[in-house]
Amino acid sequence: MIGADEAGKGPVLGPMVAAAVRAPDAALPDGVDDSKRLSATRRRELADRLRGDDAVDVGVAVVTPARIDDPETDMNGVTVAAQAEAITAVAADGDSVVVDAGDVDAGRFGRRVREAVGATVEMRAEHRADEHYAHVAAASVVAKVERDTRIEALTEAYGDVGSGYPSDEQTRTFLAEYVDEHGRLPACARASWATCDDVLAAAEQSSLADF
Repeated sequence: MIGADEAGKGPVLGPMVAAAVRAPDAALPDGVDDSKRLSATRRRELADRLRGDDAVDVGVAVVTPARIDDPETDMNGVTVAAQAEAITAVAADGDSVVVDAGDVDAGRFGRRVREAVGATVEMRAEHRADEHYAHVAAASVVAKVERDTRIEALTEAYGDVGSGYPSDEQTRTFLAEYVDEHGRLPACARASWATCDDVLAAAEQSSLADF
């Protein structure tokens, strides 16, 4: 059985991360749950246990901001590709796979992922699958921890960037201050996001006012 999910679909900073967990039921840790229901400490404990168990195979795919900004793709397509990449890293012919649907049409999403996986698998896609399937919940934990680790690395490189989500005031402050100082967006930003347009427009207005 394989479960797959992603983290970081909506932020304006940093990558999106997809993960797949392949394991027998008995190998999944007690208490594994949708990552949003767990504390950061508990998520890290579970991710470490999953990665450290020889009976568990973990696949991860990281989608950079540049790839997300590519005008030749869209978020649904990127999410399909990322989940398929993570699943392919662990899948064998005949495996049963459940994925958290990243499309309003769960069936369509599942078909697209199945077609992109480099193995012949049985595929089921459901909305909120991380709440109902332990393997998908495990994948959501791995993806969230990997995403958080990469945001921590951005904080080390740039200073406090916040959570990376558009609703986070610290994230918006970081973007505004970076653009004010450098005249451009940082490489970690998803330039195609409306938040970045807003920051650049505000900086332009400020420059005109100063002029």
